[in-house]
Parts: sequence; structure tokens; C-alpha cells
Amino acid sequence: MIRSARSGLRSLLPEADDYRALRSSWRADLIAGLTVGIVALPLALAFGVTSGAGAEAGIITAIVAGLVAAVFGGSNVQVSGPTGAMVVVLAPIIASHGVGAVALVSVLAGIIVLAAGVLRLGRAVSYIPWPVIEGFTAGIGVIIFLQQVPAAVGAQGGAHSSNAVAAAWEALAQAEWPQALLPLGAVAAVAAIMLLGRFAPALPASFIAIAAVAVISALCGLPLSTIGELPRTLPAPSLPALDAAVVTSLIGPAFAVAALAAIESLLSARVAATLADTGHVNADRELFGQGLASVAAGLFGGMPATGAIARTAVNVRSGARTRLAAAAHAIVLLLVVLVAADVVSVIPIAALSGVLMMTAARMVSPATALRVLRSGRSGATVFVVTLAVTVAFDLIVAVGIGLAAAAFFALRSLSRMSGAHRDPLPGDPQPGDERIALFHIEGSLFFGAADRLVDAISSAPDVEVVILRLSGLQLVDATGAHALAELVSALERRGATVLIKGVRPEHRALLERLGVIASLRHPNHLFAELDAALAHARAHVRRAAAGRID
Repeated sequence: MIRSARSGLRSLLPEADDYRALRSSWRADLIAGLTVGIVALPLALAFGVTSGAGAEAGIITAIVAGLVAAVFGGSNVQVSGPTGAMVVVLAPIIASHGVGAVALVSVLAGIIVLAAGVLRLGRAVSYIPWPVIEGFTAGIGVIIFLQQVPAAVGAQGGAHSSNAVAAAWEALAQAEWPQALLPLGAVAAVAAIMLLGRFAPALPASFIAIAAVAVISALCGLPLSTIGELPRTLPAPSLPALDAAVVTSLIGPAFAVAALAAIESLLSARVAATLADTGHVNADRELFGQGLASVAAGLFGGMPATGAIARTAVNVRSGARTRLAAAAHAIVLLLVVLVAADVVSVIPIAALSGVLMMTAARMVSPATALRVLRSGRSGATVFVVTLAVTVAFDLIVAVGIGLAAAAFFALRSLSRMSGAHRDPLPGDPQPGDERIALFHIEGSLFFGAADRLVDAISSAPDVEVVILRLSGLQLVDATGAHALAELVSALERRGATVLIKGVRPEHRALLERLGVIASLRHPNHLFAELDAALAHARAHVRRAAAGRID
């Protein structure tokens, strides 16, 4: 057991194979890291500002978490840092508990994600249906866009800042016109440059857009709110203030953050694996690495981190093949802090809002939404419900409700595929066959279908022998087995002899434990072949008829 535990822990730690391709790919990895660093800079700043934690928290998270996840994560090309989805979850936490809670939430959530990796829960994300994923992705995009409305019109969210819809509406109502046209113009300029950047995908359009707006704003002395002073070095690591009451109040939010970090990181790693042959993704190690990354970010005063799908995709498409690329991206951002903090501090917040609005717009893919809506009524309903709950309430609640809706439709479909049908007796008719009922049960005998299948059999006209064919039964759960035992007992009480044919080996233990076999009148009433069961039934009917004649 100890040896197994050591082996399991070793699989979560860095190994030499992580850098097997480094000798041939180091140039491409460094170029990819530089490219991703340029792309990540405006996003890290923007996500920090939008969450309410500040630009400093965003850049610290990108540096610290990006480096730790690059070394300890389960993907060779995953790029980690602050993300839009995390901003959506953090914003109401900061609104309720204050900025000081961010570092503590980051550490708590990181410990939870780390524990999930140690407990081998990495494959759990595969149980999330596609419509749920697309629904909360689109919902995140809508929320991020709405969160930028206050900065885009130079207003504040007000009392309803924990809800993006209410905050956007209140900001529009508070905006002072025509002064609000100036930040709106900055947003429009950023959006225009990023749209033009689609014709030159090799250029970092968001970086160019922010730089252009910042230069024009500085030269013209435009009265636009800016990021403000940034640290010129990383702060020293320290434990967040620990207070029992505060920790208790943040456990719930920490679990929500941890769930999001795990889901988004694993999805991002899975997407990266489809973009290029960059090696195996270890889902459990990915959770372990992302947990360490969030803990480290919290110790330096940063935010919880996740794998970033957009930055990871840029990394792969830029030629990254090993972890050096993601580590280099973090070092590029560190150099920005050490060398160019004064330059970054004059970036207008409206320019960052423009970048995030464009990022959010790209997250809501009309083509993908149309495919989901055309996939069927159940998939479309799950997608719409998840999207609506994400925007109106909470991301984690939305995932839970989406999973519940998907499970409901899946169980309903599975139930409809199940049935109990009365078959004609095979072979030439014989006297007394009308007193024998042959039923075959197919599909699944589970809690969603058990009552309906049992009713179909128990409502049959009175007969002397009932043969139940179970060889077509694919799935049996405890509820189904219990219902079957009660059915056999009820038929026996009515005077009908029950014969069971074709119990599959994988079902037999459950049927025995829940009394299905014991409820038969005689142990010999269990058959492997239909001919033998039918012969026994006919013999029983003949004996009963002879007894009536006597």
C-alpha cells in the first residue's frame, strides 16, 4: 500500500520526460512564450481590474501561477493565469467579502483543487455534457461583456455590482452624457483595431490596440481613467490573515472557485491536446499543478488561477512543444513588471474593457450555439437553461442545474428505450398455452423505468404461469431489482407461477441480494434456455388442468 501511494504521488510530480523534446524545440518554445506573454499582458491586467482585485493582482497571478502550473501541471503546453470565467465567480465574492478575501480564497481553493488531484478526480470533467459546457461558456461571455459596461461609459456599478445585468443597467443610467462618449470611443477604437487584426493573425492585435489607445490618450491629455501605479517587483510571499470566522464564511465560495478552476483547467488541457501532438495530458496532475498554482498566487497576493483556453491555443499555434513556453510567458510578464511598470500604469481602463468586450464576443459563437440548438430538444433546453442561469445567478449553480437537466433528459430517453412486451409462445400452439404469458424485458430496469415496466406486466390478464425473459436487459439498478422482486411476489400471491429465463451473469448477484431469486416459488424456476422454461410452464398447466378435472 505504501509503495502504491508513493507511485501515485510520483505520477503527480515533474519528471524528465516533461522536457524530452526541449533539445529540438527550445527556440520555438521561447518564441511561443514571448508571443503568449504579449497576448497575456492586457488580459491579465484587464481581468484583475474587472474582478475588483486590481491590475496588480492580475499580473501577479499571471506570473506566479503561470510559472508554477507550467512546471507542475499535467499538460506540456497549458498556459495558466487569471481568466474571464474566474472573474465572473470572484466579482460577487469581492463585492460581499472585500478585496482582502481574494488571497485567502485563492489559497483555500488551491488546496481543494490540489486535494482533488491527489484523490484522482481528474476524469470527472468528462461527465459534463457538451450542451452544459457550451451553455456556461456562452454565459460567461455575456457576463464578461456586461461587466465592462460601467468602465466603457465611465460609471460605477453601484449597489448591484454583484450582478452583471443589474450593474450594466445601473451604469448606463448613471452615465453622464456626452462625457461618456470619450471612454466609449476608446472601447470602439480598441474593437476596430482588433477586428482589423483578424486579417493579420500573426500580430498581437489586443496588445497593439491597447498601446495605440494609450499613446493617443497620453499625447492628447484625454481625461480617461488609467490603471494607476503598479509594483516594480513582486511582493514577498506571506500567508493571508487567518481568522476562523472569515475562513468559515469563505469555505463555500472557495469550493465554487475550486470547482470552476478544475473544470476550466481540464477543459483547456483537453482542447490543447486536440490542437497538436504535444504529449499526453495527465488530468490528475493537472489538478495538482493548478492547485499549487492558486496557492502560490494567493501567497503573493494574487487571484485563483486556471488554465486559459485562449492563451493555451495561442501557445500551441505559435509552435510550443514543451513547458518552457508557458514558463517563458511568465518570465516575459515578470520583465514587464521589473522594467515597464511606469508605461503600463498609464493604460486607460476603457482600453482594457474594449479588449475584454471583444474577448467576450468571441466566446459567444453563433455557429456553435446554432449547432447545439439543432442537436435536439433536450440538448437545446440544457444549453438555454445553463446559459440563462449563468447570466442571472451563478456559474457553479448553472453547471449544477445544467447537469441536472441533462441527467433528466438522459434518464427520460433511457426510460423510453426500455419496455416490457408480451410475446407469442414459440412453436406450435398446444392446449393450455392461453394460460401462459411470456414477457421479455429489454433496455434498462432502473429507478426511472421500474414502475412502468412492472405495471405493464402486472396488468396482464390472469394467467397460471408467467415467464420473464431477462436476457435483453442491459442495466439493472437497486430500484429495478427491488421492483422486480415485489412483482414476482405479487404474481405468486395471485396464484401465478413465475419462471425467470436468461439472467445475465453481471446482474445475478444484485438480483440475489435483493430477493428476486428468493421470491420464486422454487429454485428450479430459474432457467438458462427458453425451451426449457416453456416446457416446464406447459407441464405445470397440464398438471393444474388434471387437478381441476379430478
